[in-house]
Amino acid sequence: MQAIHKYERIRRRDGAFRWGTYRDLENPNRYLETSLVDSWAEHLRQHERTTRADREIEERLPRLVRREPVVHHLVSPTPKR
Repeated sequence: MQAIHKYERIRRRDGAFRWGTYRDLENPNRYLETSLVDSWAEHLRQHERTTRADREIEERLPRLVRREPVVHHLVSPTPKR
């Protein structure tokens, strides 16, 4: 949990206005990290802002988990007018 919480600083620095981690009560070994940014373009810019320190954190996490994390990208739909 200490390692994943280092992501909060990275995500917020890179534009996330909300960040959180959650534990699945039905599967206590499953955790979910979420972050919200204003747009898809902002998310793509996050990938360009990676620093060497960020990469070190990202390289450490796989050694702490049982399997490769699954990434999902969700967008808020805009209602048709």
